[in-house]
Amino acid sequence: MKKKILFITISLLLLLFVIVLLVLQNYRTEKQNRACFENYCFFIELAVTSEEKNSGLMFRESLDFKNGMLFVFEKEGEYSFWMKNTLIPLDIIWINEEKEVVFISENTQPCKEFSCPIIKPNRNAKYVLEINGGISKEIGLAVGDKIHIKYSE
Repeated sequence: MKKKILFITISLLLLLFVIVLLVLQNYRTEKQNRACFENYCFFIELAVTSEEKNSGLMFRESLDFKNGMLFVFEKEGEYSFWMKNTLIPLDIIWINEEKEVVFISENTQPCKEFSCPIIKPNRNAKYVLEINGGISKEIGLAVGDKIHIKYSE
């Protein structure tokens, strides 16, 4: 009888433990930073400080398909990017204050030279999103598309 009670107690504790883990996982997922277009969401890392913006995705050997980096600027302006020390092709997406895509540099290739070309869209943006190269075309992203951005610094 004592073994049966012990077994039931341990089983209930394990079940409770699993439930708590699932709730925490769901809570963490809901709290993650996200950038969502109409039919596709990306989990995003933030680049807010000057240091984070300067390093961006440099030296990364890979980026998960559903991940990206969002550069957040204090005010809307013309922001240039380059691929110096970037090891993977990226789609670079400029987004204005109204959270509308204003420019896309598709499948931008890494630069291994000392002097790298600068990508300057000549459009005002408040955000710039970097994702794996080719994904914007794959999901049908276009200038004028809206994005919902959820993040906490």
